[in-house]
Amino acid sequence: MTEKTRYSDEELQEFKEIILAKLEKAQAEYDNLCATLRNSYGNDTADTSPTFKVLEEGASTLGREENARLAERQRTFINHLKAALNRIENKTYGICRVTGQLIPKERLRAVPHATLSIDPKTGKKQA
Repeated sequence: MTEKTRYSDEELQEFKEIILAKLEKAQAEYDNLCATLRNSYGNDTADTSPTFKVLEEGASTLGREENARLAERQRTFINHLKAALNRIENKTYGICRVTGQLIPKERLRAVPHATLSIDPKTGKKQA
């Protein structure tokens, strides 16, 4: 029996549905983070005493920076998911870019944007 070199159209459709669901959730989270960043000045500390204002502004700045980092990570995740959708359309989805073999379905269900099998990802040598 010959070894499979790519996933079937039905299998690709299953992965596409997983990715689209994750993409929808990731986009909603990204939009929420961006909205938080845009509205971060809406609840200002102008009516508090100067001592508390300095502390609150510092905490507010840290919060905005953390939200910006989270938004950037989410944007990167969204880009990885979109790239996975492109690989599905090209029928190259699920093929390890190091070994050229199929990435196990279990891994793709857990990390649908994966481009490496576990061994290359962890740096292990192939037997």
